Amino acid sequence: MGKLFGTDGVRGVANEYPMTAEMALNIGKATAHLFKRQGHQPKIIIGKDTRISGYVLENALVSGICSMGVEAVMVGTMPTPGIAFLTRDMRADAGIVISASHNPFQDNGIKIFSHTGFKLPDEKEAEIEDMIFANNMHKLHPSPEELGKAYRIEGARDRYVVFLKNTFPRVFTLEGMKIVLDCANGATYRVGPQTFIELGAEVTSLFDKPNGQNINDNCGSQHPEILAEEVLRQKADVGFAFDGDGDRLIAVDETGSVLTGDQIMAICAKTMKRDGELDNNLLVSTVMSNIGLGIALKELAIDQVSTTVGDRYVLEKMQAKKAAIGGEDSGHIIYLNHHTTGDGILSALQVLVSMKKEQKPLSVLARIMTVYPQKLVNIDVKSKPDISEIPEIAAAIKKVEDALGEKGRVLVRYSGTQNMCRVMVEGPTNEETETCCNEIAAVIKDKLT
Repeated sequence: MGKLFGTDGVRGVANEYPMTAEMALNIGKATAHLFKRQGHQPKIIIGKDTRISGYVLENALVSGICSMGVEAVMVGTMPTPGIAFLTRDMRADAGIVISASHNPFQDNGIKIFSHTGFKLPDEKEAEIEDMIFANNMHKLHPSPEELGKAYRIEGARDRYVVFLKNTFPRVFTLEGMKIVLDCANGATYRVGPQTFIELGAEVTSLFDKPNGQNINDNCGSQHPEILAEEVLRQKADVGFAFDGDGDRLIAVDETGSVLTGDQIMAICAKTMKRDGELDNNLLVSTVMSNIGLGIALKELAIDQVSTTVGDRYVLEKMQAKKAAIGGEDSGHIIYLNHHTTGDGILSALQVLVSMKKEQKPLSVLARIMTVYPQKLVNIDVKSKPDISEIPEIAAAIKKVEDALGEKGRVLVRYSGTQNMCRVMVEGPTNEETETCCNEIAAVIKDKLT
């Protein structure tokens, strides 16, 4: 059997294996067959971000789905969490998102949601892979009179906006607030501003003119510098940056300081606990979270459980432990009592809820957590051998860990979606942290590039 799915769907360079029209056709066929049921006209929702390659992949997916006797419902540009919502809300059998999230425009990807609005579990992805690599789906084609139809629906964006607004308490309004949004030239460029405007805010939108090639280009959640400058220039109350598919959030306070996902989770968890909404007094984070998050949660008497990197693993742990909030330092945050997946706009609304309930500016709320110096280096690699089996890399890691002791920590891991090794070091000072991180990175570059 081949392997298509990584930690977040299928992903790669557009028009190259596996992100080809041919593979998208087969994924469409296999997904349609997997969710097809007797005595029921199945339908699959399809949405995409703003990448130019989305047109190729969308048409291929539609052809594959319809060829298996399933209806393909196209909603156009829509954030990933919007597709999760619409799949559940419209009683669809599955939802497919064409997006590579925060990656550059050259990449694209395919993510699949079940009818529940949750991403597919590993075993369902394995079934799709089995069907594709068995190369016998032509034997499963229905007769001509049973072929599926494809159509576009209007009003999908408005339905999603209503859902988002309903997560913001009706006792509050955003009237009188100035908010700056960085839409990353991606999937939130319409729905983001619309949501905050309808709640009464004065909104300034940045990077809201996608052209198919400028998604995530020096903007969005990974590049909040221009957003921070605009918040200061506008004397705004807050700024929010989303990534290309709208499932991540990075915030900027009124002083221009950038808040990470960890800080956002600490702020919201504190408010949730005070209001009795922090189920099981628990927050789920990943091994990439800053040391400062754990310290802050301990002071708040909030329990913390850590998982490996990836929102699917955070979600699995949240469901197992019945937690209401969990996420990643990157800004991918899940509010399980509101939604089935991470949602940047929803997360921004929850930050605003905390600001309203606490009646404090975001800069004051952010004092709840001290962010320890952290250095992250991403290294493109040719292969992904076991780190522990490369003596020189293992020795470099141990040397740094011994030097830091309890004053910091080291995490070296491969990306689940790219040929990349990530080196993360936290330490007591910026200088020591950077030196330690660069020492390990130099050895990895020597051995793996």
